[in-house]
Amino acid sequence: MSLNLIRAVARAENNDDVHLGRLLLLLFEASNRNSRNKAIEGITKLAKLDFLLRYPNCLERALVAVNKNTELANVQSYERTTIEAKMIRFKYGPWDARYRRWLSLLASYDLITIEARGRTVYIEITSKGQEVAGQFSASPAYSDIHARSHLVIRMFGSMSATAIKDFVYRVFPELETMKWGEDILL
Repeated sequence: MSLNLIRAVARAENNDDVHLGRLLLLLFEASNRNSRNKAIEGITKLAKLDFLLRYPNCLERALVAVNKNTELANVQSYERTTIEAKMIRFKYGPWDARYRRWLSLLASYDLITIEARGRTVYIEITSKGQEVAGQFSASPAYSDIHARSHLVIRMFGSMSATAIKDFVYRVFPELETMKWGEDILL
């Protein structure tokens, strides 16, 4: 592998726009589901849903755990061996320390709202965010992420924060034995 390729991957990983687009599509799909509450309840829940979206091979494992066909994830062969952005084992499981930054950026662009009610943070896409996400969803560059966002929300979006936390630890038990701050290599 060339050093130029590694540098290109690092630049892409450090580009907030890639992550903002992915999170916006996830929130877009959450807002389109048929339920009264269209917000995602909690940053930790968002991180668990994004974990499944960001790592298609993990989404396949999750689909197996709920007796669904892994072909639904439409994972391409190159995605199985690609250098993935790292996630870190944190107090509440798979986590990227940049979630608060990304959510703040999305809110500053008026693409989402963030509201604290008690001890829970509710994250909801705005009408402007819906418009931008709609444009992303129509773009071939985001087609896989859009389709997987829909799948993640359809399969796991109705789970409570606690239920999805328990599910992730059941399906990915190796996360429980890792030390805080350790890279997750799945």
